[in-house]
Amino acid sequence: MKNYSDKINQEPMKRPFPIFATIILSLFSVVLQAQLPEQLIKIVVSPDHENWQYNSGEKANFTVQVFCHMNYLKGAKAWYEVGPEKLDPFKKDSLILDGKPFKIDAGTLKSPGFLRCIVTVEYEGKKYRGLATAGFDVDQIRATVKLPEDFTEFWDAAKKELSGIPVNARMTLMPERCTENVNVYHVSLQNIGNSRIYGIVSIPRKEGKYPAILEVPGAGVRAYAPDISLAERGVITFVIGIHGIPVNLDPGVYLDLGNGALREYWTFNMDNRDRYYYKRVYLGCVRANDFLTSLPQYDGANLAVTGGSQGGALSIITASLDTRVKCLGSFYPALCDVTGYLSGRAGGWPHFFNKNSRNFHDTREKLETIAYYDVVNFARNIKVPGFYSWGFNDETCPPTSMYAAYNLISAEKNLNLFLETGHWTYPEQNNKMQSWILGMLTKN
Repeated sequence: MKNYSDKINQEPMKRPFPIFATIILSLFSVVLQAQLPEQLIKIVVSPDHENWQYNSGEKANFTVQVFCHMNYLKGAKAWYEVGPEKLDPFKKDSLILDGKPFKIDAGTLKSPGFLRCIVTVEYEGKKYRGLATAGFDVDQIRATVKLPEDFTEFWDAAKKELSGIPVNARMTLMPERCTENVNVYHVSLQNIGNSRIYGIVSIPRKEGKYPAILEVPGAGVRAYAPDISLAERGVITFVIGIHGIPVNLDPGVYLDLGNGALREYWTFNMDNRDRYYYKRVYLGCVRANDFLTSLPQYDGANLAVTGGSQGGALSIITASLDTRVKCLGSFYPALCDVTGYLSGRAGGWPHFFNKNSRNFHDTREKLETIAYYDVVNFARNIKVPGFYSWGFNDETCPPTSMYAAYNLISAEKNLNLFLETGHWTYPEQNNKMQSWILGMLTKN
């Protein structure tokens, strides 16, 4: 592997990142990492167990409170439905609110999984929605995706192919992003198939050796901003994209690609394990670590990987593929047990086999391919400590699918549940993750 200094351009970039794009990205980041905005009508759905968890066969009840101007709403119509998450409800009804809480007998699940209660209220022509989700024997949820006999051999061969390709790192200083204490570079690395992987690395200026964090992205096509805050605290951070395109272009470029050439990229070549879109992505994460560990400022021992959603999946996958990773942090991982729908329960994002997509994706070739890429089969091989966090109300990455992967991890694991969260996090949740990772990276 060549050193990071293969090619360094200290001159300002020819395409400086637009200021208005920076503002947009900052706002987008805040939305992703914070609680959803308040609404006029607040619907609070509460399971009758404080921890939202039940034994299989045990009855669950939900209490519903609907507020307007912090008082109970009356006279409006409310609809509710109950059923296994992401599947058709087995109970539906409606009522007129009388200014008091009301209860819903949700029944039970006879096997491990999640039961969801969704309440919708119409007020002055607008509909509002609230939900809560009860878990049943969640520690007993088992994966449905199959483990290929040659899973390990397949990925060992892929990593061997990658190791034969020079890193060919190109670093371009981003003066407008640098601070008094941190240098920031746009980075391009050689990946498999004559492709490249791009990202932004932030390196403390003070002479010394530092731990490093690889930050892997959620789904989508967009630009990225550096993580300077951690670099200011003495950590090298590398924020990457996955699509083989620079991460500092005008926002319109990503919008066009997301709606055009890269629309539903997660389905590309899904019928061929060697050509599937995510093969280049997974190996690109390993290549990003090749770069990080070659930096002269790296301390040689302390490397972490973290992300949420698709990034939560990539965190687990990278830690499984790369023995240099010391610890991982994963928020609500996607791509977990995607075949769950074929066994009559929720499957993970991107929901290849739900009722809307099953007819197209339920083929022998695609089922064979996806087994090499599902987080479940990487989770089996995790050997480093991990911090995991999600909520029961996640409708993008169903908790059933996440537990299917989590329950297979035999390494040290720390699950922080923020029960009412969906596909978002509280600031306190982010702080816990960051503190844990920093603690692991500085542990003697």
